[in-house]
Amino acid sequence: MPNSTMEQDFQKLADPYRRELLAHCYRMLGSIHDAEDLVQETYLRAWRSYENFEGRSSLRTWLYRIATNVCLTAIDQRGNRPMPSGLGAPSDEPERPVVASPEVPWLEPAPDAVLGADAADPATIVAARESTRLAFVAALQHLPAKQRVVLILRDVLKWRAAEVAELLDTSTAAVNSALQRARAQLEENGPLRDELVEPTDPDQRDLLESYAKAFEDADIAGLIDLFKKDIVWEMPPFPEWFVGAEVVVRLVIAQCGPAPGDIRMVPASANGQPAFGMYMRDEEGVHRPYHLQVLSITGDGVAHVSVFFDTTLFPVFGLAERL
Repeated sequence: MPNSTMEQDFQKLADPYRRELLAHCYRMLGSIHDAEDLVQETYLRAWRSYENFEGRSSLRTWLYRIATNVCLTAIDQRGNRPMPSGLGAPSDEPERPVVASPEVPWLEPAPDAVLGADAADPATIVAARESTRLAFVAALQHLPAKQRVVLILRDVLKWRAAEVAELLDTSTAAVNSALQRARAQLEENGPLRDELVEPTDPDQRDLLESYAKAFEDADIAGLIDLFKKDIVWEMPPFPEWFVGAEVVVRLVIAQCGPAPGDIRMVPASANGQPAFGMYMRDEEGVHRPYHLQVLSITGDGVAHVSVFFDTTLFPVFGLAERL
């Protein structure tokens, strides 16, 4: 069993990789809660076998090998995490009551802290943001587990095919074939990244302020001016999803129907995208967590809103339990 000196050595050498391993596990699993658990499992396994680590590969590569295998086992046990838009056609009945499907292991957003990017390198930050956008992580969920691993290691982490082949105990030809199939499928399901406005864009900041104010003032009809005409609105754990500005406004009015002051919107950031924690005023006049919104914005307005009715996400994002 490793001794205390070895433990200090292990922690010193391995801890710098914890953040990027969290991002890796999140891309693989689509759940920040699962990713945190699997990183803990990765470090526990690594510590237990550290005295047998021979250094034939780098410690980083060794940790990724353990984390990837842990993730593959978890995917086998838990399955993939979809978004509503990946399960069927949109609904055209926004006034109809929606029914939750809590049995589905829905995709979760992740705070930007999981990106693992070097803050001193803008190019690294942009690449990390692109590889953790919600639509990209959702698209990964459509890939078979092994293809998902190959695409992440090759296209996101920029590993050589031979390194991936060694990790997966397969051939370089098999890795290249899996990558080709993964890229083709991702092209069908993937996001249009080039259209998205960067978070630092001044026009985006103005739009977000107007967006939050419209909800807080209960000016729901005013949201139409901020939405793209073909906006997509989805809200796990409800499998129904909706397309079109007027349809979404009808949905909010019918399902929420807030009065001025009922809602408070607290800015956040998820998956490299703007987000809001929505708080709803209860009968005691206290604003409590209601849901978390993650927005995709283009030059034409709000293009996609993913609404997560999972208030356990609020502390993960550093959002207060009440206002």
